[in-house]
Amino acid sequence: MAEKLRPSSLDEYLGQGHLVGPGAILRKSIESGQVPSMILWGPPGVGKTTLAVLISHQLMRPFYTLSAVSSGVKDVRAVIQKARESGGNAILFIDEIHRFSKSQQDSLLGAVEKGILTLIGATTENPSFEVISPLLSRCQVYILKELDAEDLEKLLQRGKELLEQETGKQVDVQQKEALFRLSGGDARKLLNAIELAVNATEGKRVVLTNELLLSVIQQNLALYDKAGEMHYDVISAFIKSVRGSDPNAAVYYLARMIEGGEDPKFIARRLVILASEDIGNANPNALLLASSCFDAVNMIGMPESRIILSQTATYLASSPKSNAAYMAINKAQDLVRKTGDLPVPLAVRNAPTSLMKGFGYGKDYKYSHDYPQHFVHQEFMPDKVAGTKLYDPAGNDREKEIRARLKALWKDKYGY
Repeated sequence: MAEKLRPSSLDEYLGQGHLVGPGAILRKSIESGQVPSMILWGPPGVGKTTLAVLISHQLMRPFYTLSAVSSGVKDVRAVIQKARESGGNAILFIDEIHRFSKSQQDSLLGAVEKGILTLIGATTENPSFEVISPLLSRCQVYILKELDAEDLEKLLQRGKELLEQETGKQVDVQQKEALFRLSGGDARKLLNAIELAVNATEGKRVVLTNELLLSVIQQNLALYDKAGEMHYDVISAFIKSVRGSDPNAAVYYLARMIEGGEDPKFIARRLVILASEDIGNANPNALLLASSCFDAVNMIGMPESRIILSQTATYLASSPKSNAAYMAINKAQDLVRKTGDLPVPLAVRNAPTSLMKGFGYGKDYKYSHDYPQHFVHQEFMPDKVAGTKLYDPAGNDREKEIRARLKALWKDKYGY
C-alpha cells in the first residue's frame, strides 16, 4: 500500500512542511532546479525515499538508487560512470547511507565534489556520527520529522479509500488511537496495520476499533520486521530493560538485535548514552566501560563484539541507577532559555589582557587550591540565578556521599 499511495507531486506529499511546504527552504531549491547534495535524516516511514523520488521527477533528471545494505564500491562506481555519460545531472539516492563503510563513502567524494551527480542519502542515524566528514561537508543535512496527527488522518483516509476500492469492503474507522500510537508517526506502519486488519476481517464491512487493531497487529508483528521496522521497538525494549535493572531481558533483546543483523556500533552508542543518562554518578565506571565497549566494537567487529556488548549490557543493567545528571542538564538548559545570557560575575571572568583586568575581570577571584580542602565559598553563578540548585544527587550510596560532601561545603546555600 505504501508504494501504491506514494505521492506523485510535492502538493500530495504529507508532512515535512518545514522543508517542502509553500516557501520552505527545500521546496525553493527544488522549484529553482538547483538542489544541493543532501542527507535526509529522520525516523522510518516519514517519506525520505518518496522525497528523493519526487525531487528527481520534478527536476526531470536521471535517477539511480542504491541500498547501502546490498551495494558496494563497484556499484557506486558504475552509477558514477552512468552519471558522467548522462552529462552530470543525475541523482543518486542511497538508502541507509549510515551502513556504508568509510571506503564506500570515500568513493562518492570526487563525483559529489565535481558535480558529476547529486547525492541524496537517507539515514535514520545521526549523520554527524555515521557519515564521514569530507562527504558531510559537501551535503546539506535536512531533518525529517515524524508525521503528526493531521498527516496521519489524511494518510488513513487515503488508505481506507484504496482498500475499499481494492477489496470491495466497506471500511468504517470507529477508533484510531491504537493505530496512531502503534504507528508512531511511521506511514508504512499505519498502512500495514489497516491493511492487515481489513484482510483479517471476514464479511463486507470492517469496523476498525482499538481492540481489533491491537489483536491483529500483535498476531502479525513479524510482518513489521521485513524492512527493519521493529528496529525502534526492539532497541526501546533493550534500553528500558537495562534502565529497569533486568540483565536477563537486556541480553535477550541484545540477542534479538544481533540475530536481526543490527549494526553493533548502533547498540554500543546507545549504551554509552544510557551510561550517563540512567546511571551517571551512581556508578561512574559505567560510562568508562560503555565508552571502552564502543571503541572495542569498532576495533574488533562481529561476531566477537557480541561478547563485549553482552558484558557491557549486563553490567549496566546490574548497576545502581540515577538520572540526576540527565535531569541537571535539562533543568540548566531550561533555566538558560528562560533567563537568557546573564552576565558572568566579574570575579570568574577570563582576564587575558590588561584592559580587561582594568575593567575588573578576574578581580577578587579566589583560587580554590589555595584554601583548606581545596575549597572556598564564592559565587560562580550570575546574580539573577544565584543559589539555584540544578544537580540533585539521587539516593544511591555513591550519590549520598556526593550530597553529603556538597552539603558540608556549601552549607545551606543549595539545600543539600
